Amino acid sequence: MPVIQSPGISSGIDINGLVQQLVAAERGPGEQRIARNQSRIDTQISALATLRAGLSTLASSLTNLRTVQVFQARRADSGDAEVFTATATASAAAGSYTVEVLARASAQKLASAAFSGGSSTVVGDGLLSISVGGNAFEVEIAPGDNTLTAIRDAINGAADNTGVSATLINGVAGTQLVLTARQSGEANVLRVTTSGGNGGLSALVYDPGTTTNLSQITAAADAQLRIDGFEVRSASNLVEGALDGVSLNLVAAQPGTVLSLNVANDTKQVQDRLKKFVTDFNASALSIAQLRRYNPATREAGPLLGDAQLRSIESGMRGDISSRVATATPPYDTLASIGITTSASGTLVVNDAKLTAALTTNFDAVGQLLGSAEGVAARLYSRVDEAVKSQSAIAGRTESLQSRKRALETDRQALDRRMVALEARYRAQFTAMDQLLSQLQTTGSFLTQQLSR
Repeated sequence: MPVIQSPGISSGIDINGLVQQLVAAERGPGEQRIARNQSRIDTQISALATLRAGLSTLASSLTNLRTVQVFQARRADSGDAEVFTATATASAAAGSYTVEVLARASAQKLASAAFSGGSSTVVGDGLLSISVGGNAFEVEIAPGDNTLTAIRDAINGAADNTGVSATLINGVAGTQLVLTARQSGEANVLRVTTSGGNGGLSALVYDPGTTTNLSQITAAADAQLRIDGFEVRSASNLVEGALDGVSLNLVAAQPGTVLSLNVANDTKQVQDRLKKFVTDFNASALSIAQLRRYNPATREAGPLLGDAQLRSIESGMRGDISSRVATATPPYDTLASIGITTSASGTLVVNDAKLTAALTTNFDAVGQLLGSAEGVAARLYSRVDEAVKSQSAIAGRTESLQSRKRALETDRQALDRRMVALEARYRAQFTAMDQLLSQLQTTGSFLTQQLSR
């Protein structure tokens, strides 16, 4: 039978407890050093991640301000959005125009006579030739596959279909095949002819001037409008090219009603982007202040207090927003001149009235102030982007900290191995001592018995 052993039973010493206490005392300093260093590294990694996240958000908002082209945005306002809407690109010239929508463009739509037998009615077989604006394609209708449904599917499934859609409408009188040009405009007229077969497909012929067995539901028509009194025609209700950089979407025809169209600098868009920049800058500035904070009353310090890299980024950002732009047009050569100033707490504040006045007075000058090569947004973006890109000093420093963290884990594993070996050595020593005491006790008992005789 196996012998049950309990260290210390002979000597009365708690060997297990004693070994654990000795090992814990030996482990303590090393464990505390590793934990302390790991906590400090984790705090710094988190602080750098916070810094980088704030700067990345700021860089994103600066993207919409850092080029002069961004400030060439135009907006187009319709006098009645229920008649037409308008959009403008940077190439549009600012100005006011009049627009009269005479007619909207439409796509031609043809319908067959009603077939009382429904969609399964057999029409006929042969070859259908369908032309859209002079571009024709052919559809073979085979015997046994010549119902209204089959003809519709054959037209829609034709690989070379040049722009017509076929549908079936089930009405009180029966089922009708409806053909609709996919593109509007007078140039996209439909023509349907047949050849061969049993002659049943003649019910679908539409060839103006000869045979028109299909009825025209909607005629192919161009959109018609007048811009500043000049007549304009368009195959589509999206009118492009009539005014450079301006697209008009015709919603409804109202002949006799002359409406305004105003094309101007998109000051609202720029204002919104500037306010977004101010919000993101302030968030980043407050984040930096928290990272370098120090409370003398509690002696609580931020994780990057006294950090040279943090000081360099912050001072550079402050310089970028406060310095005059030499290439800008006076008096709009600083952020303060357009109503963006720095408060006592270090955050940016927007004076809406002053900003609106600057954009209204000299929109292009504001663009130069922010978006030129030396502009505020351009130089600040360059600095922030340099700080957050994958090869930046922040990224390199984070990787160095991660490397140190991995080294600490290696140290912890080495400490664990040393403690296992130390525990084994202590147990061996105390076990030997316990055995020696047991032997001495046995010898003492024997001698006592011998001497007592």
